[in-house]
Parts: sequence; structure tokens; C-alpha cells
Amino acid sequence: MNVRRCTGALLAAVTAVAVAACSPAGGEEACANRDGIIECAPDQRSAAPKLAGELLTGGSYDVATARGQVVVVNFWGSWCAPCRAEADDLEATYQATKGSGVTFLGINVQDQRDKAKAFEEGRVSYPSLFDPPSRLALALDIPPNTIPATVVLDREGRIAAVIRAAVKQEGLQPIVERIAAESPAPTGQR
Repeated sequence: MNVRRCTGALLAAVTAVAVAACSPAGGEEACANRDGIIECAPDQRSAAPKLAGELLTGGSYDVATARGQVVVVNFWGSWCAPCRAEADDLEATYQATKGSGVTFLGINVQDQRDKAKAFEEGRVSYPSLFDPPSRLALALDIPPNTIPATVVLDREGRIAAVIRAAVKQEGLQPIVERIAAESPAPTGQR
């Protein structure tokens, strides 16, 4: 019972911090929080922390190399049933939006490499960082026990939306398209 209360309090605090980070100094809320989805107005977004590391399949990746594109970052684990349920919707949204200057990045947390690779094989075509200690999730104030979670970064690398639940294509794709439509993709990004 105490663990549930602490977890609930932590999630409430994280959501409050995310909304506060998107609020103007005057107190007028510039972020909408609907059903666990927080979206912030462009002028109220904060920069994302550095998201870089070792890819699940080897090599390294830094999300800063995708500047100029909208980046959808999904935190997942092979042990997470909702993560399995959303994988097809994430891939479908990626395929539907990549021509609009949108890229996707998975971040695998609290997992074993072989299990994570087996989970991802044949499910998604975008890369995933391997982050067993969940450092990247914690840098974005996403407790690893609350995944799946999806963060949408705008073309300037700022946090535009945070979704703290499994996604469906019909819910995620309009958010991604709205953020992608805010400004045209730089030349060479389409």
C-alpha cells in the first residue's frame, strides 16, 4: 500500500513538474494535460537533456544529429506487456510520418541485450539505445517503472509532448503531425 502511494505521489509530482516547466512565468498554463498526454506551446518548451549512447545493435547514436527533425523517443522494455502492445502502432506511425521530417528512437531500459534484441527484431525498423540503468529515462524525469513512455521533441530539440502510457497510432500520429507541421523541415531533411 505504501509503495502504491509513493509511486502515485511521484507520478503526480513528475507531471506537475512537466506542466510547470511548460508554463509561462505569469502562471497561465501553456501546456495541455489530457489523459496523460502533456503538450506544450512552442514558446514554452524546454530543451531535452542529452540523449546519446550505445545502440542496441552496436555503435553509438546521439539524438542531436537529428536536429531539424521531429524526434519521437519511446522508452520500452522487452518485459513490458504494454510495450509489446504498442510496438506495431509505433512502427506504423514512424512509417506514416518519416517523409515529413520525423524520426523515431527507442530507448530500452532495465533489460538484457539478448532479450531486447529478440523483442525488437521484425517489430520496428528505427534504432534503439540500450540503457539498462535507465539513465536517459531518469534524465527526462520518467521513472523506469512507468514505461512505456513517449516523448516528442520538436525540430529544435525541445520537449513538445510527453505521453505516459502505451500509444496507439490514431492517438500518436496526429500529435506527431501537428508538431512536424509547426515549421518546414530544413533542406535535405525531407
